[in-house]
Amino acid sequence: MKHALLNAVKHDGKADVQAVIRKVISESAGIKDRLKEILPIADKVVRQVNAMTIEEQKQMIERLGLSVENKKHEEKGLPDLKNAKFGKVVMRLAPYPSGPLHIGNARMVILNDEYVKRYKGRLLLVFDDTIGSKEKTILPEAYKMIEEDLEWLGVKCHAKFFKSDRMPIFYEYATQIIEAGHAYVCTCTEEEVRRNRRNGTECFCRERSVTENLELWRDMLSGKIKEGKATVRLKTDMKHPNPAFRDRVLLRISERPHPRVGTKYRVWPMLEFSWAVDDYLLGVTHILRGKQLVIEDLMEKFIWEKMGWPIKEFVHYGMLNVEGATLSKSNIRKMINGGTLSGWDDPQTWTLRALKRRGFQPQAIRNFILKMGLSEADVTVPVEILYAENRKLIDAVSNRYMAVLSPVAISVRNAPPKSETKIHMHPDFPDRGERTLPVNASKIYVEKDDFEKLKGKVVGLINLFSVRLDKTSEFESGMISYDIPKIHWVSEPNTKVKIVMPDGSVKEALAEIGVKDLKEDDLVQFYRVGFCRVDKVGRETVLYFTHK
Repeated sequence: MKHALLNAVKHDGKADVQAVIRKVISESAGIKDRLKEILPIADKVVRQVNAMTIEEQKQMIERLGLSVENKKHEEKGLPDLKNAKFGKVVMRLAPYPSGPLHIGNARMVILNDEYVKRYKGRLLLVFDDTIGSKEKTILPEAYKMIEEDLEWLGVKCHAKFFKSDRMPIFYEYATQIIEAGHAYVCTCTEEEVRRNRRNGTECFCRERSVTENLELWRDMLSGKIKEGKATVRLKTDMKHPNPAFRDRVLLRISERPHPRVGTKYRVWPMLEFSWAVDDYLLGVTHILRGKQLVIEDLMEKFIWEKMGWPIKEFVHYGMLNVEGATLSKSNIRKMINGGTLSGWDDPQTWTLRALKRRGFQPQAIRNFILKMGLSEADVTVPVEILYAENRKLIDAVSNRYMAVLSPVAISVRNAPPKSETKIHMHPDFPDRGERTLPVNASKIYVEKDDFEKLKGKVVGLINLFSVRLDKTSEFESGMISYDIPKIHWVSEPNTKVKIVMPDGSVKEALAEIGVKDLKEDDLVQFYRVGFCRVDKVGRETVLYFTHK
């Protein structure tokens, strides 16, 4: 459907079924073997797409979160930034250090990076590490992990800042905005604030003089006013159609210690106030953020206008979810602390370091994000699209091996005397050489599923010979004909390996003996099993399953 839609809008609303199939083949391993199955499906989908108007096709593309690539930036699929000047663009990454980056964060990171590179601009890394909610706390080691994740993704930041180091600056500008009469100290209870917002009623605190507000502000900083007893609120419009925008909080008291600055500060800025100040002071020109943060846009603009600061450009994107991916860092953290997950690189977490451990390539993640473009539509993407991007990169570099997950031992009667067989390291690259597999006809292991499905039938043992499959199999031929099933196998000697699966389970397998000579970080493809990355070698070989 994806390829049919994109092909159609490029050709006056009419997709070509052969072009669509070629795209599908390029993204999906082994699809050539299923062409008879795929052809009628592709034909049906193309007819369905071609029955739509071009506008309907474009609307569906938008709903799916895809982008129609223009000629100028065909390789990126990203629109130009509004009012962007070459060499003058400044953008920023604003991670909250509650954990490492995950696949959902990658969209924000890569889009910023791509735009900065396009315009030869500057990218700032600003750790948004003000005191957050009690449920969302800072993880001290996350600072380093985030920088490692950015380096792995190939993202270069030109400067680094910590919000927790900039507190005196926020205090200075909070004082200025109070002195200008645009903000006031509110001592109402939370219940009173909610009621007044709901009813559009100004509280009595709003009528305090600048002098009174400055005195209360100093009391907040000095500790005379306790946590929960006062906040600094911005004077907006208590009749604003969005109740959430009515006199929003700019700063509040929090006595909780901070992992970097301890208890040095007790009054902390809210996100939109700190960003209104920093986007101005750091010279940010374009702010890329999720469309759900529209209230932050309103707040920043309001503050800039009141303070007479230049207005920046906002760029928005929709929520990107990957089917089956766990993206809540707070939930992941609870599961790690509870022992359900082994750590932040557990394959169930979908953090970038977990994907790295599974064998994903950073360029595959970048290509995946860019294929989604800059759509404002919220989209849930099948994980196979990410797998397809990674497959394109690792297929050629992953040598082939055989491993049997659920071994059933068979013997082959009347087999020709043969102690070994040779097989190419990669079928598409014969120059890469061959590997030697030992053969003991009285002890060959095949998959249990293959044995149960094909028992009594003639099958080909890949690159060996054909047999009539049974516990005691009968040798059929030294040739393997095209029209019989081919199954993988392992003989003796072999080596035991462990494969960590995406759901955290561990499968033990018998692998051909050459696997024990692999090195950490090697990428391999086990026949009819899938791609894996070598995680550990030595007394035992442990691999992490990537995908099929």
